[in-house]
Amino acid sequence: MTIETQNIQGTVAPGFEGVRDAFAANFETAGEVGASFAIYKDGDYLVDLWGGHKDAAKSQDWTRDTLPNVWSTTKAVGALCLALLVERGQLSYDDKVVKHWPEFGAHGKDQVTIGQMLSHQAGLSTVREPLTTEDLYDHDGMAARLAAAEPLWEPGSRSGYHALTFAFHTGEIVKRITGKTIGTFFQDEIARPWGIDFFIGLPESEEGRVAEMIAAPNAAALDAAHMNDIQKLTFNNPAPSPIAPNDRAWRAAELSSANGRGSASALAKLFGTVAINASLNGVSLISEKTRDAMSAIQISNEDLVLGMEVNWGAGFIRNIGGFLYGPNEATVGHSGFGGSFVLCDPTAGVGIAYTMNQMGPDLAGDPRAMGLLAAAYQALG
Repeated sequence: MTIETQNIQGTVAPGFEGVRDAFAANFETAGEVGASFAIYKDGDYLVDLWGGHKDAAKSQDWTRDTLPNVWSTTKAVGALCLALLVERGQLSYDDKVVKHWPEFGAHGKDQVTIGQMLSHQAGLSTVREPLTTEDLYDHDGMAARLAAAEPLWEPGSRSGYHALTFAFHTGEIVKRITGKTIGTFFQDEIARPWGIDFFIGLPESEEGRVAEMIAAPNAAALDAAHMNDIQKLTFNNPAPSPIAPNDRAWRAAELSSANGRGSASALAKLFGTVAINASLNGVSLISEKTRDAMSAIQISNEDLVLGMEVNWGAGFIRNIGGFLYGPNEATVGHSGFGGSFVLCDPTAGVGIAYTMNQMGPDLAGDPRAMGLLAAAYQALG
């Protein structure tokens, strides 16, 4: 079924018309500007939708290959890069970080494991000295700062969301093991072999496909009076603008925590294939054993930074209780600032993803995303 209503295009399989309706409703009632949504199962798309505009002025149509910034949804892709190293026997989630990155052991961080690092337990949600957004563009400089830093809490005792610094942990481990930056590693080992149109660090050649990110019109200011000291420091050091992705310097950086760009169709294809341990273009990625290892709970607690209960896998959020990612508890995923998300559901055998450029104000559970997920799982049965 081809859809061309309200500038919405794409396809839905029979029985998934309700997903199309939910997607259209976001434009009608939820202020959507441009977006894509996809469900990938058994080598094909059950849903592949896109529509709206890629700029705030609504002068440029959103196309299937439009590239929005997906913020922390990027973390799922960065974590998958490390899972590939685990699959190849070059890394273990039980390894001490210092096995691969000796300098990291300063100030008592020598016992931190890769699994703890990926589940935000390293105590490095930021550093004590002031940082600017521009500092994030210097991977080597940031990696050196984090290696030398004194942790903000006892590593391994609690999680505290490493919203931005996750990029330098994952990126440095990939670099130490492979000699490649994480953006290059992802392109060479996953994106090109599997035909995944996603980037960590956007080449200048792809600039014409970029979506302009639009700040939430009703975002609440941070309430410092109700924040702990770690939250105050983390959220403000640095505090990138919601429209930082509209700068070329941000897009060019390789931030596996926050600046990935790609469509819902690309993300759903990637994680829908991982969900059933299949191959794409004759290339396999990770086994069920590795997928289960990356999905296993590393820590379940009230996160010091997020201030909510989170079940962290090795870079992924476990869907315990079916709160964020549909009804199946084996599902893992990640969501991004403003509303985007990707999930990998081995129970249903699907990958599902949503991307957009009009950011919403919610820290978790964006209403547009939740409406799409409800319609998706109703159709999946």
